[in-house]
Formats: sequence, C-alpha cells, structure tokens
Amino acid sequence: MDWRKTIREITNPKSDHLYSRIYEYVMLIAIVMGIMPLMFKTHHKLFLYFDLISGICFIIDYLMRWVTADMRLKFHNDWKAFIIYPFTPMAIIDLLSILPVFNLISPTFKVARMSRLLRILRVFKVIRYYEPLEVVLTVMKKQRRILYTVFTLSLFYVFITALIMYNVEEEINPVTGDVLFPDFFSAFYWAACTLTTVGYGDFYPVSHIGRVISIISAMVGIAFIALPSGIMTAGYIEEMRIRKEKHEQEKEKRKRKKEEKKRRQAANTRQSNEEPLPPR
Repeated sequence: MDWRKTIREITNPKSDHLYSRIYEYVMLIAIVMGIMPLMFKTHHKLFLYFDLISGICFIIDYLMRWVTADMRLKFHNDWKAFIIYPFTPMAIIDLLSILPVFNLISPTFKVARMSRLLRILRVFKVIRYYEPLEVVLTVMKKQRRILYTVFTLSLFYVFITALIMYNVEEEINPVTGDVLFPDFFSAFYWAACTLTTVGYGDFYPVSHIGRVISIISAMVGIAFIALPSGIMTAGYIEEMRIRKEKHEQEKEKRKRKKEEKKRRQAANTRQSNEEPLPPR
C-alpha cells in the first residue's frame, strides 16, 4: 500500500526525503525534551508538558515503525515481521522509553519508581537519528574481534599489575598511617585508573618499587589506549568512504531513472505527434 511506503520513507533516517529530514529533527527535539527533566532535581510544571509531548511523539513513532515492520526486517511482506519487530533491540528501547508516559496518566502505575531510570533510555534513541554515532557503532560491530582482543589484553594486564602491586606495596602509608590497598579490588581499581592514565589519586603507592610499577603501567597504558583509537579512526574513515560511495551510487541511480523517464515521455510525445490524423 502506498501510505505504508510513505511512512517507511519518512521514518527512515537515511532517506534524502524532505519530510524524512523534518521528521528526524522533530524526533531529536522530542528526545531532548524527554531527557531534559533528568537534568534537574526539582519538578517544574513545564516538564510535565515536555514529558507528555515527547511521549506522544514516541508512541506515534513506535506505531509507525511497527506497521512498516515487514519493510524493515528480512521478512519482507511477511506477517512474522510484525511479531518479531517488538523484540528487536531498538524496538525494546522505544517501548521502554514510552512507559514513563503512563506515570503521567496514572501516578499509581507500577513503573513510577523506575520512571527516571526509564527516561534515561531515551538517550539511546539518538542512535537512530545521529549518523556519526550510528557510524561509530557500525565500526565497533565490524571491528569487534580486534577490539575484543585489545580489551582482553588490557583486562589481563590490569589484573597482573593489580596482583603485583597488592603483594609488593607496603600495607600502611608511613606518613598518614592509612591502609594503602585494603583489598584486591582497590588494587584492581588503581591498576585500571593507571592503565587508562586517569589517576584519581585516591589510591597510590609510596614505596620505590610501587612507583616503578606505576610508571611502567602508565607507559603501557598509553600504548593500549592508542590501539583501539587507531582501529576506530581507521574504521570510521573507511565506513564514511563506503557510505559516501553508496550515496553517490544511489544519487546516480535516481538521476538515471529521471533521465530515462524524461526520454520515455519525449518518445511518447513524438509518437503521438507522428500518428496520422484519421480521415474526415
């Protein structure tokens, strides 16, 4: 049906359709309105209207995507798509972000205690409409094996460094008399902060051997941080190149279709002009 195709085109954030761009901006504004109350501890009456307006936008968006589920999923023109769609990750986020609206309708609704937490999920809706973030997630998905390897190496190094520090460093700070690392988790926390070169300073070694371990851990941390950064940068550039080429191909394809349509119209016009007039 034509109306379903139109809805599919409008709700597709990758479309160049004018109404799709307008819809994208409207949904971004609705997301901002939905998460704005989380930035304040006090409750203003204006926030109730923000929640209501954004909630209505989210409900409409959810229904529009559900009625076109067969055009989005691999089950093209199949009734199974309408059953599977509510269980897809983004559809679950959409549904959970709608639930706080029922707290406005009825304060006794069971989800009232989780209302603020569920509103946080609305932030994830930005993924659908903010292309750079969506590109980053796509790159992470493509490079997941390499990133997983770097993550496991980092975790292993943090564990080994924490284990060494926990057993080598002095138990009591000779200056303050406080316990340096009361448990292994504190040492693990220190190792993670040192590896990432954050260094909050709430846990730190005082002995010479402990400081040497800190220096080595910080230097190795620079290398570990650089690995995923280089992988993500290279993957991001490659993904943008692929998308640009795909966009150019689609643009050229639409251009050829328009030219072909014009040629057909011109041919039909010439054919109609060349037809002999019927005898009087």
